[in-house]
Amino acid sequence: MCTQKKAAFVAVVGRPSVGKSTLVNLLCGAKVSIVSTVPQTTRNAIRGVLHRDEGQLVFVDTPGRHESERKLNKKLMEVSDRTIEDADIILYVLDASRPAGPEEAAIAARLVPLAERTLAAVNKMDSPHADYAQALAFLKNQLPQLDTARCFKVSALSGEGTEALLHCLFAMAGEGAPFYPEEYYTDQELNFRIAEIIREKAINRLREELPHALYVEVADAELRDEGTRLWVRAFIITERESQKGMVVGKGGELIKAIRQAAQKELNRILDWKVELDLRVKSAHDWRHNDAVLRRLFER
Repeated sequence: MCTQKKAAFVAVVGRPSVGKSTLVNLLCGAKVSIVSTVPQTTRNAIRGVLHRDEGQLVFVDTPGRHESERKLNKKLMEVSDRTIEDADIILYVLDASRPAGPEEAAIAARLVPLAERTLAAVNKMDSPHADYAQALAFLKNQLPQLDTARCFKVSALSGEGTEALLHCLFAMAGEGAPFYPEEYYTDQELNFRIAEIIREKAINRLREELPHALYVEVADAELRDEGTRLWVRAFIITERESQKGMVVGKGGELIKAIRQAAQKELNRILDWKVELDLRVKSAHDWRHNDAVLRRLFER
């Protein structure tokens, strides 16, 4: 007798820097989301696809939930809210190495009416500061409707606990046909993936506020040499003219390092040999520009 396969969209939510993107990449077995120690690195709903004998899970990595009245942050929260509402299952990721605070309580409150389709992954259990009992006590207090059988100890770095987590996710998923063909591990468009990789390499080399004050725009991408080489011209765009020098670095050393790291990563994950022409320009106060924000979040 043939068993009907499972299929579900899984929204991955949590506060900034809990390891959501690292966990999604691990579960999907491929680089889907960019990763950084900078909070709120993820700006869009990033889909990663897992294919197994049991069926298909589509993980939707969302921006870290952070309370702020800034226009950019409000856009990030809109992305997260839409993903939560549309998802079949919600995977709530917590950080075992940090105590819960007001932002964590706000996320739990947001999930109270959705507890029946929520499960929790307490991440960073490999940290010497991990305190699962503290995280579980928080969940019991703030999200009492969540069954503790759907709370898991995991490490997005080592893979600890992820098989049990996946077993529960497939058990919660409904029966249905897959959403994507088997060769897909993400549905991101090429230019978006290129821009995200460049942004990852840039923000991991910059400090303090500057990572949030930049975005990446792919101006041109074309196949050359009979389709074997992908030539890309892209711009790292800062918020102020004075920030351009910080990205370029002394003697152009920093922009060169960003370009080389991005090109190496793109060569690893794409099917072509990539040649990257990377430049820097400014767009004054873009984080408050509705047209720019609309373009970024419609990707």
